[in-house]
Amino acid sequence: MAAGIMRASAVMASGTMVSRILGLVKAVLLAYAIGSVGAVSADAFANGNLLPNTLYMILLGGMLNAVLVPQIVRAAQNSDGGSGYINKILTLISAVLFGITVLAMLAAPWIVHLTAIPWDADQRALATAFAYWCLPQIVFYGLYTVLGEVLNARSVFGPFTWAPVLNNVIGIAGIVVFIAMFGADPEGERTVFEWDPLSIGVLAGSATLGVIAQALILFVSWRKAGIHYRPDFKWKGMGLGRTARIAGWSLATITVMQLGGLVTNNIVAIGTGHGPSTSAMQNVWLIFMMPHSVIAVSLATAYFTRLSEWGQTGRMTEFVADFSASARQIALVMVLAAAAIFAAAPFVARIINFGATQLQVDQFSQALQAYVVSLAAYSFLFVVQRAFYALSDTRTPFVFTTIQMGIVIALSLLLIFAPEAMIGMLFALVWSFATIVQALLATWLLRRKIGSIDGRRIAQSLVRYVLAAIPALVAGLLVTWLLRSAVPGFDAVLAIPFAVAVAAVVGAVYVILLGLLRSPELAELTGFISRKLGRNRS
Repeated sequence: MAAGIMRASAVMASGTMVSRILGLVKAVLLAYAIGSVGAVSADAFANGNLLPNTLYMILLGGMLNAVLVPQIVRAAQNSDGGSGYINKILTLISAVLFGITVLAMLAAPWIVHLTAIPWDADQRALATAFAYWCLPQIVFYGLYTVLGEVLNARSVFGPFTWAPVLNNVIGIAGIVVFIAMFGADPEGERTVFEWDPLSIGVLAGSATLGVIAQALILFVSWRKAGIHYRPDFKWKGMGLGRTARIAGWSLATITVMQLGGLVTNNIVAIGTGHGPSTSAMQNVWLIFMMPHSVIAVSLATAYFTRLSEWGQTGRMTEFVADFSASARQIALVMVLAAAAIFAAAPFVARIINFGATQLQVDQFSQALQAYVVSLAAYSFLFVVQRAFYALSDTRTPFVFTTIQMGIVIALSLLLIFAPEAMIGMLFALVWSFATIVQALLATWLLRRKIGSIDGRRIAQSLVRYVLAAIPALVAGLLVTWLLRSAVPGFDAVLAIPFAVAVAAVVGAVYVILLGLLRSPELAELTGFISRKLGRNRS
């Protein structure tokens, strides 16, 4: 059983890995094309693309899979195998998202203004122009999420993780065309007055085209999986009332996050032209999310279908066993990833901003380190959230998300008095602190709800990971210091092997120490890899 989950996770992780690598390439090219740290044009583009990306993260991060997967698993017990429910729910969600998109486009100038109050009128006007091109992504991000979650509920995991590869390929092509037509600006010196409808359309239009392709390609996988969609507007009698009640708390969570986003986006926007602001912080988040998406999301998604089955049938012994296994396995890798990224941050920052000044690179590096402090906690929280969703409980995630957002807002407001160049980094620290508090609170609430989460075993594993990670981090920071001292003016070409070297040292020390500490999760993971390699050789 565990081997099956490992195989499913490996399929998803491979697709996510390719997608994230291409996404990183796209981010590097975009930073080369329009700048990142301190670039007003890059911040305007990031703001124009903010709403669809934010909604996508919310949809993918909980809203739709909290509602869909457990309900599809339940509907699969019907005589039609759940096809009627799938047709109705896809029709309903598509109609809702289309309506949201229309309203968002009508309100685009006001949305941009609310999210970037500190900016002047010209920068907001450019962001609004980008928004008109980017807002249609809302429909297709939602469509992609629904189509993919239906496949996940049917235990068809690969297409959902491989579809973004097509998106990134199209996005990369669009940026290359933009550079060929309008030139590159790695230091972000292009003013808001140097844009015209053609340059705006090429950059933002290609981004939207990639999202459209990412969604529509999943219809091919639906056909191969034997799922046939027919629009169905007869929404009565299919249990949608239960779905709506569950979705209500998820919608409330979205509302809280959007209200919090209005505040925090404006705080971060104060730093535009001075330090890491809207654009740079999105790139920092992209790096933060790479290990989380490749490892945590892939493994948790494979477990989530099973957790939903156990939760819907009341088999809590199996539920706790799978929750514990997923939490421990994910934490094993994410603690390592956090230590490696923290130590290698100066080199990673140069790779992303390969045409930027050293000051811009250092500012980016500090913001990245501030974020990755909470990487392991964020991924652990992801597992805990899915445990609640598998139990069809969206109310409790609303509670701990609201508390987290309250902490973020309260502390972020203090950043108004901070130096503009440091606001991005300080916000990342605030967010990390609030996320760690949220993870602890969510875990306590889950234990309170189901009585036992195999807490002692999880805690023992976490202690082992931390004991192994501290010396590994120290070794990585030492290697980083030695390399920076030996080659003070390293460029992006050298930054790549330097980052790999630091990560390798951190990983080697971490694995050796976990072996000495007799980590059972490490033995399980290495055993799976050994069996996989053995089969591939035969």
